[in-house]
Amino acid sequence: MAEWFESEEFWTYYAPIMFDDARWAEAPDVARLVKEIAGLKEGDSVLDAGCGLGRISVELAALGLDVTGVDIIQTELDAAAESAEAEGVPLRLINSDLRTFKSDRLYDCAVNLYTSFGYCDTEEEDMQILSNIAASLRKDGIFILECVSRETSIKYWTPGEEFDRAGYTVRTHFEVQGAWEGLSSQWTLYPLGEPADSKPVVDHVFVQRLYSAADLCEKMKKCGFSEAKAYGDYDLSPYDQNLKTMVIVAKK
Repeated sequence: MAEWFESEEFWTYYAPIMFDDARWAEAPDVARLVKEIAGLKEGDSVLDAGCGLGRISVELAALGLDVTGVDIIQTELDAAAESAEAEGVPLRLINSDLRTFKSDRLYDCAVNLYTSFGYCDTEEEDMQILSNIAASLRKDGIFILECVSRETSIKYWTPGEEFDRAGYTVRTHFEVQGAWEGLSSQWTLYPLGEPADSKPVVDHVFVQRLYSAADLCEKMKKCGFSEAKAYGDYDLSPYDQNLKTMVIVAKK
């Protein structure tokens, strides 16, 4: 059975919700920080593993980097190609499942950003993704992972919220799985402006596996990385009580 993240229908509904104007607006700064963190220079190669709509890929390419984006959803890749063409930047795009992806070249840097990790049915599949990314890097290449962690989920815990976006009223509901081993997220979309008891347009529940930063760093070392360290944001601030997100910087 296909996973939810393999469904083009899911992304048709939810991509505009998850990638709102604020997320697009932050993309140039995120790309710039990625370049700085990895110590990249113009012409260096970057693998955007799980590139989606090309939000970060296009900005990395605009910085003069040689970028390849990989994603399982072809419509997302088509949108990324359109964005790259509109911006006048070259972008190589590959339709592939990160669980089975085998690169035909070695990259200077790889990224997996905006919580695009931890959704597979098994931890083994998660680790296979990390191993495949490591195998795609040259020696001393840098991998940057930005993701919700067990610690950030606890710090920013909310049972849910309601907001209007992309022509829908969105109601979310979150539940902890096990001993903070996972987070169940329910996103229900209703017609904008309709009564509260209206029939939803679409309703979806998905579960993300939650890793602690320390545990995930250790697991990455078993997946082909020589070192891995967690930070509290892209500014490489400490991963402590003031963290904003989890950014792991690993070296091949």
